[in-house]
Amino acid sequence: MKDKTVSWIGTVLMISIPILFSCASNHLVKNKQAEEYFNSGTEHLQKGEYDQAISGYSKALELNPRYTEAYLNRGIAYRNKGQHDQAVSDYGMVLQIDPKDARAFCNRGNIFIEKGQYDKAISDYNKALEINSRDAQVFYNRGVAYYFKCLEDIKKA
Repeated sequence: MKDKTVSWIGTVLMISIPILFSCASNHLVKNKQAEEYFNSGTEHLQKGEYDQAISGYSKALELNPRYTEAYLNRGIAYRNKGQHDQAVSDYGMVLQIDPKDARAFCNRGNIFIEKGQYDKAISDYNKALEINSRDAQVFYNRGVAYYFKCLEDIKKA
C-alpha cells in the first residue's frame, strides 16, 4: 500500500511540476510582452503620439491589469488629448491597486484643476501630501488650486 501511495504521489508530481512551470513561464512571457507594449507606449507618449501611446498602454494592461505605471502613463496621454474623464478613471484604477500612490492623487488633482473642480483637487493634493510630505510640486499645485478657488469666491463677492 505504501509503495502504491509513493508511486501515486510521484505520478502526480511528474504531471503537476511541468504544469506549474508552464503557468509561471506563461506569466513571465505575458509580463515581458506587457513591458514591451508599455515601452512602446512611452516612446509614443514622448513623441506626442497620444493615440498610439494609449494603444500601447492598453495592450500592456490587457496582459497585466495591475500594471500601475501603464495606467499612470495612459492617464497622461488621455489628459494631453483633453480626455479628462478617461484620465481620472485611470488614476482611480491606480489608487484601487495601490491606495498609497501619491502620483495618482497629484495627477488626478491636476485634472480637477483643469476642470475647475478646485475642492476635489485640493483634497487629492492633501492625500498626496499625507503620503509624501516632501513633494514641493504638490505643495505648489495645491497653492494654485487654492488661488483659483479664491478667485471664484472673489467673483461671487
